[in-house]
Amino acid sequence: MRLNGKVAVVTGSARGIGRAITLAFAREGANLVINDVHAEKANDVVKEIESLGGKAVAVVADVSVREEAEKIIDAAIDRFGRIDILVNNAGITRDALFLKMTEEDWDKVMAVNLKGVFHCTKAALKHMVERKYGKIITISSMAGVSGNVGQTNYGASKAGVIGFTLCLAREMAKHGININSICPGFIDTELTRAIPEKVKSTMIPFLQYRAINHRLGKPEDVATVAVFLASDESSYITGEVIKVTGGAF
Repeated sequence: MRLNGKVAVVTGSARGIGRAITLAFAREGANLVINDVHAEKANDVVKEIESLGGKAVAVVADVSVREEAEKIIDAAIDRFGRIDILVNNAGITRDALFLKMTEEDWDKVMAVNLKGVFHCTKAALKHMVERKYGKIITISSMAGVSGNVGQTNYGASKAGVIGFTLCLAREMAKHGININSICPGFIDTELTRAIPEKVKSTMIPFLQYRAINHRLGKPEDVATVAVFLASDESSYITGEVIKVTGGAF
């Protein structure tokens, strides 16, 4: 029970990596605020956590809108009295080759993936700085490190998340707040399943070959790292970018 009694907010947590992180946190004793734009799926995760004996509340909100992001953090304070952990996981893709990418495709990805991190973190830090304690984890992507065809908007947003993490970790160290980033490789989620089959037919065999254990990642592979970073076991780790790629990158 490494997170026993801690209060955690996980954005974009109704499915995929976010869902896996919330369930892993619940098993470690954390109280959860589940956030997503899909109410039914968010409530399903709450029920699943409650079936494990945990406590959780769902907040339907769009992290790209400041007032809605603040509502997510307020829910943690109202329900549990504080916030100890924030996982900035909410993210979207609008893939297209750059010359075919629209300004709307660019702006929407940036708004959710990068500006959403800004909004949620700023709202959470007001409470964390006051208590001189906090764990913030950003979920980036190897697309923001190594690049990926058809994802200039997504890759740029995730590279921005890394820069955000590294800078803020230096600012917040004096307040006892640890800030780190996780960079997943190709993880088998609904988001990656939406990649066109023509692309996946060449990408997946290549990544399986590159990976040391010759398999694709699972959401749970990312969740175990998040649990460690959220726990006091990682108190001397901040400003780090941890790759979860099976050795493929």
